[in-house]
Amino acid sequence: MRHINQLTLLLIGSLLLEKGAALEVLENDVQIRIMDKENTVLVYHKIEVPPPEGADPIYRRSGFIHPLCTPSGSVVTAIHPADHIHHMGLWHAWVKTVHGKRKPDFWNLRAKSGKVRYAKTLRRKQSTGDTASFTVLQEFISMDNDTKPVVVLTEEFTLTVKGQKNAYLIDHTTVQKNITETSLKLPAYRYGGPIAYRGPANWNNANSNVFTSEGKTRANGHATRGRWCAFSGSAEKGDALVAILCHPKNHDAPQRMRIWPPNSHNGAVFFNYVPVQETAWELKPGQPSIMRYRLIVSDGKINSGQINAMWEHFAKQ
Repeated sequence: MRHINQLTLLLIGSLLLEKGAALEVLENDVQIRIMDKENTVLVYHKIEVPPPEGADPIYRRSGFIHPLCTPSGSVVTAIHPADHIHHMGLWHAWVKTVHGKRKPDFWNLRAKSGKVRYAKTLRRKQSTGDTASFTVLQEFISMDNDTKPVVVLTEEFTLTVKGQKNAYLIDHTTVQKNITETSLKLPAYRYGGPIAYRGPANWNNANSNVFTSEGKTRANGHATRGRWCAFSGSAEKGDALVAILCHPKNHDAPQRMRIWPPNSHNGAVFFNYVPVQETAWELKPGQPSIMRYRLIVSDGKINSGQINAMWEHFAKQ
């Protein structure tokens, strides 16, 4: 374990041990919402959300999170940005795949070869105070104009929110299972996988930062490995930070990352943990794949030492 100085322990202790306000899970036919009193923590979309007027309706999508908010109410996600209309806040999908004679792309909807969708809610849970969670079933569907769509993967997707002082800790867990008799092959590719994030529309080179556990930034972080990656910038109600932590038991951990460089869309924030960025993989029939991540969504600023301490705590679980 890396050395953590006493000051950092005291700082992180004040964040971790402070009880949050009561959280609750609300669900209707359209969405699942986790609330912190009057503040929305996050919204999961059960039905397909259409793209902006005039865009190709193929970009309709369900099974994503937006908005994701800090405790003060600042929104730290964006959907349907003009540069990549298929980016959907906090979402995930495989990109380059081979399934028998098909090559479904579950990410780039324009190809009409694959998609991810909400199927049903499996469970909801809230504690007496500072924790709330839900689990949904999602389906990864291979599509072909000439044949019937096929559900290749089923996925139990669980989000658990714990309220803290000035922050939310959000556990993001996926359990994917190939329910066909054919392996889903995942060739090495630069993006795609179990978690992706698009930052607020106003974040750019001038008002936001990207930094990793290994000291990398926008300029040199892409394709490097990291235990975590953090994004901070100006928000509606002061500074905001989102950090995404990768559990050490995940496949290919510490996973390689897709981080947009400074010259991509004026420094817009896009991030993706990519367990196949370096080496091909496959999801065999009936074999489950479990991926665990933790998000820190905070008002104000948190330094690398604090995030390292929080990663150490997460890694032991």
